[in-house]
Amino acid sequence: MYIKQRPEQSVIIYDPSKAYNGYTLFAPHASMDVFLINMKGQVVHHWKMPTTLGSDVRLLPNGNQIRIHKTGEEPTAFLGTGGKELVEVDWQGNVVWKYEDLYMHHDFCCMKNGNTLLNRYVKIPSEISSKVKGGIPGTELEDGMWGAAFQEISSDSKVVWEWFGYEHMDPEIDVHCPLCRRTIWGYVNGLDTFPNGDIVASFRYLNTLAIIDRQNGKIKWRWGTHELGHQHNPTVQGNGNILAFDNGYHRIPPDERNPTHLTDGYSRVIEVNPKTNKIEWEYKADNLHGFYSAVCSGAERLPNGNTLICESTSGRIFEVTPEGEIVWEFISPFYEFKSSLGWTNFIFRAHRYGSDFPGLKGKDIDPDSFELVLKEKGKPGSEEASESEKTLLSRLGHLGY
Repeated sequence: MYIKQRPEQSVIIYDPSKAYNGYTLFAPHASMDVFLINMKGQVVHHWKMPTTLGSDVRLLPNGNQIRIHKTGEEPTAFLGTGGKELVEVDWQGNVVWKYEDLYMHHDFCCMKNGNTLLNRYVKIPSEISSKVKGGIPGTELEDGMWGAAFQEISSDSKVVWEWFGYEHMDPEIDVHCPLCRRTIWGYVNGLDTFPNGDIVASFRYLNTLAIIDRQNGKIKWRWGTHELGHQHNPTVQGNGNILAFDNGYHRIPPDERNPTHLTDGYSRVIEVNPKTNKIEWEYKADNLHGFYSAVCSGAERLPNGNTLICESTSGRIFEVTPEGEIVWEFISPFYEFKSSLGWTNFIFRAHRYGSDFPGLKGKDIDPDSFELVLKEKGKPGSEEASESEKTLLSRLGHLGY
């Protein structure tokens, strides 16, 4: 890992009187590290894990992490973020519970009954996949098309409920993005549950948020066509609305006669009312192009009414008031090398936990007890730097990093 600067130097804005004070959890996407920082950006806890993340990482009320591990064994790894193991990890990094599934990907939801809702890949029967409309012609995989499936997993690792998207999706309505490959129909990248058990899911390649009836599996609400652009991270709010990160990538305007005419170039966070289909709250930058992440990213509503936003590709985490004022902003100084991106401070998602969060009670979160050792660019640390690393660090130096 290359550390650009000390984390406490990475907090650009902080208004203690307006921010929801607490601790922020995040993980550099290409690394094995997970960090918990305070409002000043100081590291108060660090986990060094044996594998990289397959998606999000969260804290449970007992202070343990829940996360998906990549293992390199996943047959669908080429399709996008995923992993083989859903694990619960204690404060010291020890695995205390594990569930294995080669086809997990992107997101999971911790349910109030103690179970976990998993997002999975599943093969679509050829007689159904042949009817799917949209996508780039001729880009199907030789072994068929993949689709969405959900499973509810109990604490004793049993599947207690299952949903297959192809049984309920409609090829005439759920039309694939015309600019994406026909490898996955829908491509769910985020999900959450309503109090009654219904599920909201983000179908990335459909530019659609959908609500699935838990009792009969039917899709009871769809929204987003000509509004969303490969959105992420839908979360159910206390008022029944849905908060989501609208990436803006491949956002297609109503004139579908020219699908190459896009309104790309900016992201936003929206709160939509599924009863009225109206956007009741929205955040976007005054300079639209100053806030944009084509992939991943997320947003969560905080107890004080503010919203924590993760702009993944910029490694940026920031908090805004309902009026859109930025009251806390942090740029991750942790860089990892990823073959597809080079050196990057990419973050999949971030979460804020208040000072009264039960999982932090009794934990050592004193920043003075944590020492961060910086590695000087281009010089070996505790072990000899590789020639490729030296070359990359030299390039970063020439670029001003």
